[in-house]
Amino acid sequence: MAVDLLLGLQWGDEGKGKIVDVLTKNYDIIARFQGGPNAGHTLEFDGIKHVLHTIPSGIFHDNAVNVVGNGVVIDPVIFKKELDNLKKFNLDTKSKLFISRKAHLILPTHRLLDAASEASKGKAKIGSTLKGIGPTYMDKTGRNGMRVGDLELDNWKDKYRALADKHESMIDYYDVDLEYDLKDLEVEFCEGVEELKKLTFIDSEEYLHQAQREGKKILAEGAQGSLLDIDFGTYPFVTSSNTTAAGACTGLGVPPNKIGKVFGIFKAYTTRVGSGPFPTELFDDDGKTMARVGNEFGATTGRPRRCGWLDLVALKYAVQVNGVTNLMMMKGDVLSGFDTLKICTSYNYQGKEISHLPYNIEPENVTPIYTEVDGWEDDLTKMSSDSELPATLNAYIDYLEKELEVPISIVSVGPDRTQTIHR
Repeated sequence: MAVDLLLGLQWGDEGKGKIVDVLTKNYDIIARFQGGPNAGHTLEFDGIKHVLHTIPSGIFHDNAVNVVGNGVVIDPVIFKKELDNLKKFNLDTKSKLFISRKAHLILPTHRLLDAASEASKGKAKIGSTLKGIGPTYMDKTGRNGMRVGDLELDNWKDKYRALADKHESMIDYYDVDLEYDLKDLEVEFCEGVEELKKLTFIDSEEYLHQAQREGKKILAEGAQGSLLDIDFGTYPFVTSSNTTAAGACTGLGVPPNKIGKVFGIFKAYTTRVGSGPFPTELFDDDGKTMARVGNEFGATTGRPRRCGWLDLVALKYAVQVNGVTNLMMMKGDVLSGFDTLKICTSYNYQGKEISHLPYNIEPENVTPIYTEVDGWEDDLTKMSSDSELPATLNAYIDYLEKELEVPISIVSVGPDRTQTIHR
């Protein structure tokens, strides 16, 4: 039985959480494969809005087991808060939420290191969420990290102390004004660890292998977006993990020949949180309208998202790198009311027109070249089939399918799970 993947194709915030929630009824297991609590997956149903950061987005379905894979980094403090928020829904997290022993832990000093590093960069800062993600992955690749499985050992506190002491000496190196009380942070951390230890720890690669042999249907859930991939994103303004399809193999222990469908999620326009190049970014009333109507604020940080027209050059690149088999377009409803829409179909790159994503897309090198199409006025939020969609929106969808050479199988027309049109 193949493992299907679902991931974002832009700079994150595409609406992956909603689509995982919508698709979960078709799967037995939802497995998160990378990232940490810098993710913010928003789900809305029954009049309630939920924001998840580490826990997979299938947690609200009784039929699905949710696995936090080895490629994820876990902050016990934030994880405890997520669990506390779920308690009122009477979810059986003991039997429905499993944690990989090989997942790495975010320590309080990882967050402090993140803050110190970002502060030391001044105007060159990368826009970190300051959740300690980067320093944790640095310890992972540096072979210094603490993993969930370490919490089952009698000496885990000794291992923690040695690593935290090392981090404090590194914080001193940055020579920035950073006030903190580590003892208070450690109390909160230990409380989170005790809550984490109440859950089921598994050897996730073996669990998923056996599940496949038993014919279980598995959906791998990504975080952030393809343009934030540590290798293929707009480096250095990226996250610290592989957000592309390849990350599911290393983040879950799934071999490449067991990957099935690859669902790619994108917005009908483009957004970005934090620093970094953004060729189609708008600074006019159109951009402000997108932000206002789309409620474009980061689910994790609350930071306003930068908005711009759809960048087809970057989207084609993401489709190519991920091997996307099915596309899902989000927030088409936000564009209602625009007389004309623009689609970036190529770049003027250092005086030459190109249609691929180059090494550097900083504004001094890249100017977007647009194709204009007709917009639509209709309120899409009450529509339930593609036959109800305005002709100009269907034309927009047809144009994108032709250019991307991949079918758009879902069109989202609102935040609620019911506001989803299957094509």
